[in-house]
Amino acid sequence: MDVNYVGETLLPGKLGQFFVILSFGAALLSFISYFFATREPETTSWKKLARVGFWLNALSVVSIGSLLFYIIYNHLFEYHYAWAHSSRSLPTHFIISSFWEGQEGSFWLWMFWQVLLGVILLFKAKSWESPVMTFVMLSQTFLASMLIGVEVFGSRIGSSPFILLRDALQAPIFKDPNYLSMIADGSGLNATLQNYWMVIHPPTLFLGFASMVVPFAYAAAGLWTKRYKEWITPGMPWALFAVMILGAGIIMGSFWAYEALNFGGFWAWDPVENVSIIPWLTLIAAVHVMLAYKNSGHGFFTATFLALISFVLVIYASYLTRSGVLGETSVHSFTSLGMSGQLIVFNVTFLLILIGILVWRRKDMPSTQQEEDIYSREFWLFIGGLVLTVACIQMIATTSIPVFNALFGTKVAPPLDPIPHYNKWQGAFAVVVMLLTAFTQFLKYKKTAPNKFWAATLASFIIALVISAAIVYFTKVYSNVMYMLLTFTCVFCLLANARVLGDAFKGKWRLAGSAVAHIGFALLLLGALIAAATNEVMSINESKYIAVQNFGKEGDKFSDPGENLFLNEGEPVQMGEYRVTYIGDSIAPPNVYYKIKYERIDEESGKVKESFVLRPYAQNNPDMGGLIGTPGTKHHLTHDIYTLITAAASDSQAKAANVPEEEKTGYEDYDEPATYQVSIGDTLRYRNGFYVIEGVNKEATLNNIPKGPEDLIVGLKIKVVAADQKTYDVEPIFLIKDGNSYDFNKDVAEQGLRFRFTNILPKEDKLEIMLYQKPLPEKKWIVFKAIKFPYINFFWAGTIIMTIGFIMAIYRRLKDARISKQKAVS
Repeated sequence: MDVNYVGETLLPGKLGQFFVILSFGAALLSFISYFFATREPETTSWKKLARVGFWLNALSVVSIGSLLFYIIYNHLFEYHYAWAHSSRSLPTHFIISSFWEGQEGSFWLWMFWQVLLGVILLFKAKSWESPVMTFVMLSQTFLASMLIGVEVFGSRIGSSPFILLRDALQAPIFKDPNYLSMIADGSGLNATLQNYWMVIHPPTLFLGFASMVVPFAYAAAGLWTKRYKEWITPGMPWALFAVMILGAGIIMGSFWAYEALNFGGFWAWDPVENVSIIPWLTLIAAVHVMLAYKNSGHGFFTATFLALISFVLVIYASYLTRSGVLGETSVHSFTSLGMSGQLIVFNVTFLLILIGILVWRRKDMPSTQQEEDIYSREFWLFIGGLVLTVACIQMIATTSIPVFNALFGTKVAPPLDPIPHYNKWQGAFAVVVMLLTAFTQFLKYKKTAPNKFWAATLASFIIALVISAAIVYFTKVYSNVMYMLLTFTCVFCLLANARVLGDAFKGKWRLAGSAVAHIGFALLLLGALIAAATNEVMSINESKYIAVQNFGKEGDKFSDPGENLFLNEGEPVQMGEYRVTYIGDSIAPPNVYYKIKYERIDEESGKVKESFVLRPYAQNNPDMGGLIGTPGTKHHLTHDIYTLITAAASDSQAKAANVPEEEKTGYEDYDEPATYQVSIGDTLRYRNGFYVIEGVNKEATLNNIPKGPEDLIVGLKIKVVAADQKTYDVEPIFLIKDGNSYDFNKDVAEQGLRFRFTNILPKEDKLEIMLYQKPLPEKKWIVFKAIKFPYINFFWAGTIIMTIGFIMAIYRRLKDARISKQKAVS
């Protein structure tokens, strides 16, 4: 029998599901129409139909997002997505984050960005519109299918964000028509995602993913329509844009990891981090080989292949993070929603397009029999692209171990400690890449005079050697040969590109963008290197003992007792050059915010030279293994001080603060009671004084409870004498009514006492009382770890400079495209 549910708002979900189906149908229509518009360019009706399909898809995508946000913002917990990812207590910016916490929301975000990019292509692609949009809309069709959430022949296709909670979960509560009245709140946003970076990091990252389809589309369209040499010009700005945005998204993720996760740093070679950086690196390689081809005619196949494979790797990254295959090797991958098959089809389709179109046009692709000169820039750009590609192969092979195990039944174990494993390999590749990035600046396209090349290179080489030696000496990274090599190549790269930038000020602005981007990347790498190599634990505990039961273990990254300090509230402890004091906390459920005061004292004068307060916070989350800490960081010009709570007493207060009012009994704030059998005149002690049993009041009354002829109401007169000689009279009541006994407690709030008169014992000539006392205020304590990250600002500054360089390069390429177009017209 159907249940008539009460209070459900079903219209937004029904409209949303309608637009989900429409978005898929419209994307499919647009894809097919653009395909035939490319095959039959003389038939304009195909392009018109394709545009109709595109605009319908755009309308549907915007409508889906608007309706889903309406459901989440208004806390319509009858919808599973709103219940699973949000709660009433979330501020607006975290409600925005909850929109894309789930797979359905993140797929929508990807679709939305592809729609915006498609709008730009519609107005700007001109003769490239039909072939390029064919591939964009094919990708959009696959993404739209991820949200359908319908069953076909017993198999579910996609997962709808508009599914009702009662349809998603099987529970007895849904037999009640008024079940919504029993759902007070949603599950809330994952603790690690409650950070402002999660408002901007996912949109930026998914814009990067979405933009990767455009270079793919231009490369594939160039082969399809035999416009081999032409696609590089319009494709280059898009490739640079994708590299810039995806790079910014990845760095934002490292900001988030640094400020919100307990990684103890900004990069941990987590599989989800790896699969996002791999397509970024391959597209960087593609950009450099495209430049080489554009200036020399060499490397067309490699440039095209890298542009194509970059988007295929984006889809593969999506499969790895969303299929659940990385569940045991990554701390922040999605769980599977049954879309693994669709993701595989998505991936295989674009992989087959890549292979098929390269094989189909293999005989017609441009090639040159002339060998490149070893003293030409394009030769080393090509080599650099190959090195980046090999680096990606190493990274993706290790990251894909769980996939190989699942496919072939093998039992290969991933590296136990991924950081040194990847550092060893990727460090070597980085040395080569930075070296190539440096000395290619001294080469010209086509050919460079060897004597001029060596003269310019050796001068910068020697200066870089001196500067890097000074850096190695002062930062003390000389214990690691790889770090020394990386330091040298980064400095060499900085000097070489600074020389190019110097030429720009003399009027040669064409190469300024690439020089600025290279300088930014070198600073980024140098900052990451120094911070990773020289970061030091400040919270050294010489005793290697923490007075907390079952705290940590030696060698553990965060809970090693030798690297954590114990602080009682209000009791300062010297930590290196700082005196640190735990000065209190505040509770904002589910988080507890801890205030740790840092003071640097002048030894001679005793004056405070520097003082600041850090506010790391934590929450007790059993679902995530206990206490989850979010660090507090003090940013200095030359270093950061990073502080993470690893254990605390007051997280129990946060748990008590979360007890629902209806579950409280009134005795939560008291210690276990003491029971006494007393006589009139007895004197008993309590923690802060004593009390005297003065007598029995047989005339006691109770408000609102009438006394029957067989009832007994007796009060026990007690005088409480505190240590300061203040006295308090209190009279708890004992009642026998209708054969049942009851007692009514009385409090002495000033002394934290509660008395109960619980029984009369005539045989023993005794009276039974119970005394409750509020516990003495527990001295609050915390255990924390502090790390110093030297020169990490180079990392953040490098990111900004690199992004500026990409913007300059994109502007230059767009300007070049306009100039070449004007020349062609004239």
